[in-house]
Amino acid sequence: MASMKLKLGAAALIGSLLVGASPVLAEAVLHRGNAGEPQTLDQAHTSINIEAFIVKDLYEGLTIYDAAGNIVPGAAETWDLSDDGTVYTFKLRADAKWSDGSPVTAEDFAFSFRRVEDPKTAAEYANILFPIKNAEKVNKGELPVDQLGVKVVDEKTLEITLERPTPFFLELLAHQTALPVSKASVEKNGTDFVKPGVMVSNGAFRLTAHVPNDSLTVEKNTNYWDAANVKLDKVIFYPIDDQAASVRRFEAKEMDLVYNFSADQIDRLRQSYGDQVHVSPTLATYYYAFDTRQEPYSDVRVRRALSMAVDRDFIAKEIYSGSQIPAYSMVPPGIESYGEPSKADFADMSQLDREDQAVALMKEAGYGEGGKPLDIEIRYNTNPNHERVATAVADMWKNTFGAKVSLVNLDVSSHYAYLQEGGKFNVARAGWVADYADAENFLALSISTNKTFNYGKFDNAEYDALMKKSYEEQDPAERSKILHEAEALLMKEQPIAPLLTQADLWLVSDRVQGWQDNAPNEHLSRFLSVAE
Repeated sequence: MASMKLKLGAAALIGSLLVGASPVLAEAVLHRGNAGEPQTLDQAHTSINIEAFIVKDLYEGLTIYDAAGNIVPGAAETWDLSDDGTVYTFKLRADAKWSDGSPVTAEDFAFSFRRVEDPKTAAEYANILFPIKNAEKVNKGELPVDQLGVKVVDEKTLEITLERPTPFFLELLAHQTALPVSKASVEKNGTDFVKPGVMVSNGAFRLTAHVPNDSLTVEKNTNYWDAANVKLDKVIFYPIDDQAASVRRFEAKEMDLVYNFSADQIDRLRQSYGDQVHVSPTLATYYYAFDTRQEPYSDVRVRRALSMAVDRDFIAKEIYSGSQIPAYSMVPPGIESYGEPSKADFADMSQLDREDQAVALMKEAGYGEGGKPLDIEIRYNTNPNHERVATAVADMWKNTFGAKVSLVNLDVSSHYAYLQEGGKFNVARAGWVADYADAENFLALSISTNKTFNYGKFDNAEYDALMKKSYEEQDPAERSKILHEAEALLMKEQPIAPLLTQADLWLVSDRVQGWQDNAPNEHLSRFLSVAE
């Protein structure tokens, strides 16, 4: 692992001291622990937050999240919305430039959106932009790419037409899938456009080095429109999924930020580091998915029984030290437009009553003690917290049903790649962090046509119909009612077992300034600085 000590320009410093001049200032370098190696830096193929943290430092969308987690102008300085809520006209900043000095144009954004929806690209998150007119049809190959509802009015004016009014569209534009690429760079370099020394980006930083599984370095982009207010010279991301190692490096002052440390360390770390320990509630759900393509997980009774037998209070209190909340709904609380989520019908039962009913359901399905043996494999991404949860759940299923449970883990990139590519499994750990503050973002994961994120391949015509109806409903109150019906059905069927509403755990060095906890968990390095 490369040394992470700050370079003080020693020779220059000695020279300046000899002549009596003021010492040369150290480079302002932020060292960010990032919890895993990114699968890709191509915005059309990123799907996890550790990738988003990097690409959002490199690229800037039409809108961005500020330090407090609010949507504010990004590459677009202003925008207008038509009276019927379906046509946005964005004015790009006159001084918005790529890192090579060329202007950021409306054509770059139009090209980028068409690239994401082009079926040849096979973008995992293409559905994020489905509110754009014809986007879904283009993505399915039913219409040519030039029929996408994006229009270049002039070099700095972009018009986007929507299928229907979409209240959260400005939040979608801050998602990594909506980040622009330089049309000129992609056409010239093909898939190599993401490489250090090749990448042309329009964000506050540019990519200078990437050593897989070691570090990824970005440096200040002097051509960025707001470069004068970017206080960092360099940010180094460290893809460490070993949480204990991350904490040790923070304690050794080698890392300024650590994302997702082990929850059982909260009390100890608070005693030593006080308010450098951040527990920030967020719109995120920790859940187990069942592979509904195969027995016995194709049987709703088995899925419900397994879900009911999980003691969520124990997991939240004992494993996460109270930093997470027991969950019985897929949609987390705190979404203003949705209100109280629709919980599973067993949410208000005592754990003992749940377990009694779970045993009866499992027996009815013909499994467990006295029936067919239950041999269950739990998959999870490498992480001490996830391992502890899986071990606890395994014990619960052994004790309740006499099940034989084994565990298998992969690094975060490989785990999600396996699930997204349709790999078969029994039970798999997953988490979903809101891309935008709307219940649809959580409920769309279980639509049968969602090939990327419907890991267990849940296929329910009634559920799909309710979700389709919600997309067609423009009245906010009626739409919320339909989404609640859909969630109630999802919780009855339990193709996924929500376990926890999550909080983000960060260690933030007291030398980092400008940090603000926020529910979207958005922390652009351009808003941060370091004090020596």
